Amino acid sequence: MARWRDGRGELVVGGEHGLRVPLEIATSYRARTKGLLGRDSVEGALLLSPANSIHTFRMRLPIDVAYLDHRLTVIAVLTMPPNRLGLPRPRSRHVLEAEAGVMEGWGVRVGVRVGVRVESVPEER
Repeated sequence: MARWRDGRGELVVGGEHGLRVPLEIATSYRARTKGLLGRDSVEGALLLSPANSIHTFRMRLPIDVAYLDHRLTVIAVLTMPPNRLGLPRPRSRHVLEAEAGVMEGWGVRVGVRVGVRVESVPEER
């Protein structure tokens, strides 16, 4: 299973030379809990890992949600309005969130495998 840290990167849809979307990665409990709460918009997507369910309580905007398995294959995609509780997806290991309506345009649909490229962080000396 992939192991990431909180940070930034790119979501890659459609293979190595496919579409690249700015990605925020949330792996710590604190970052996953905060998610998109309190935001008026999203630049790109947010990856929550590990995660198999989400909620939209206190969110200001509807969002697209894609549930990913351990191989980063999309197993479900839905749009959720604010103040809803999503049902857990037992096979899901990661969840992608983005502004409502954008995932279809990116080609994120059931059966598609996505990639995650992490921004390199300079080593501390």
